Amino acid sequence: MASNFVQYLRGSQTSPAERKLVQKLDFFILTFCCLMYFLNYLDRSNLTNAYVTGMQQDLGFKGNQLNQINTVFTVGYTIGQIPCNIALYYIKPRVFFPSCMVAWAACTMVTAAAQHPRDIMAIRFFQAIFESSTFVGTHYILGSWYTGSELGKRSGIFTASGLAGTMIGGFIQTGINSSMDGRHGLPGWRWLFIVDGIITLPVAIYGFFLFPDTPRNTQAPYLSAEEKAMAIARVPEVSERTPISMGFLKHCFSTWYWYFFVILWILAGETESFSTNSLLALYMNAHPTTKYTRAQKNNYPSGVPAVGIVSTLFWATMTDYLQGKRYLVGYWIGITGVITSALILAYPHSTSIHFGMYYWAGSVYACQATFFAWANDVLRYEEDALRAVVIASMNMGSNAINAWWSIVFYGANFAPYFTRGMWAMIAVSIAMAIWTALLVWMHVRTEKRREVEGVYDAEHVSHTHVDKKVDEVTAP
Repeated sequence: MASNFVQYLRGSQTSPAERKLVQKLDFFILTFCCLMYFLNYLDRSNLTNAYVTGMQQDLGFKGNQLNQINTVFTVGYTIGQIPCNIALYYIKPRVFFPSCMVAWAACTMVTAAAQHPRDIMAIRFFQAIFESSTFVGTHYILGSWYTGSELGKRSGIFTASGLAGTMIGGFIQTGINSSMDGRHGLPGWRWLFIVDGIITLPVAIYGFFLFPDTPRNTQAPYLSAEEKAMAIARVPEVSERTPISMGFLKHCFSTWYWYFFVILWILAGETESFSTNSLLALYMNAHPTTKYTRAQKNNYPSGVPAVGIVSTLFWATMTDYLQGKRYLVGYWIGITGVITSALILAYPHSTSIHFGMYYWAGSVYACQATFFAWANDVLRYEEDALRAVVIASMNMGSNAINAWWSIVFYGANFAPYFTRGMWAMIAVSIAMAIWTALLVWMHVRTEKRREVEGVYDAEHVSHTHVDKKVDEVTAP
């Protein structure tokens, strides 16, 4: 088994031509998408860094205006999910993604000229709409190019790039702020927005010229005619229907996919609450007996996304190797949520237990890559528009719930023990495991129906068939 796994890591494609194709796709798709996601995070998270390094005083922030701005950003980010993914159906991704990057880079740079908190509030709303294209749009693109046995690893690498940004983004922004402070009469926090916006533009240009779009409309100069045909043959042919129609809406809401995957990601999103709400940092800040230094408060919580990166890459790779058994992560999440919360409740005064459980909880980040890969797997035979809407709706639903969930259960005023949040985590983790089982049942039913109807996954078709398909597409 070990030798089989090593061979799998090297690549599951048996044809040298197919391996070469996948290597090209990995380079041009993953480099662009990972850089885009990293910069997305950088341009999104710079507000807090600016706030604590002078913006609060310069613009006269009062009360909870920073929280209000973050809420407005969440609203814009939620609203933009479905329209952005539908836009990919009409606009080539190599045009749409870079255009969104230029737009949010412009918003970021304009923030440097803000004179009042309400200015930033308006800017961040539109910035959020443009940034909402990145996460769900990338998962849609990955599902368009990669087979089920390849998808998990690629989704994991993409997600890990965002977690890496969580780890090192603050250091980058602190360096910009301190080195540029006072240049040309501008405070460092204003330079922070300018520089963050500028460094986004080269990646947008790179994507415009070299991103390969989707298999059926790619004009990438580095793909030969045979490779373009092979890319089409590797994934199932699906029917096409315009997403802007009543017929499509009826079809979308008459299938089980939308309801099951949206609820799955709503539950999964809340099982990430320990990490996404920075509970370890809040615990340290409000610790009843120990006073941690500023460096400790910055450094110790970085272990949480580090665990997330390892867990994401492990589960993404493992579920690919196990032929797409993404549901295993749902059960892992259920176990993790119940045990970590129960131990924190049982040992409220044990600092080592709290640290250990918050680090372990970072492993839940694995659901980001695996659950979106799962949605791509299940919807592989459905029309692209439905897949795009379901994937976007998953993230939209999660953000809509999380906008108030974090306040109700994980507000800073509940630190250091977050008792209410611990019970909420136990409940949602159990619900996550149950819902995962229900989704597996629905998936199995659908697969049996497809077998009866004679629908087969392109991965299970012999390479002889793929080669024949390539010959048909490339024939003059």
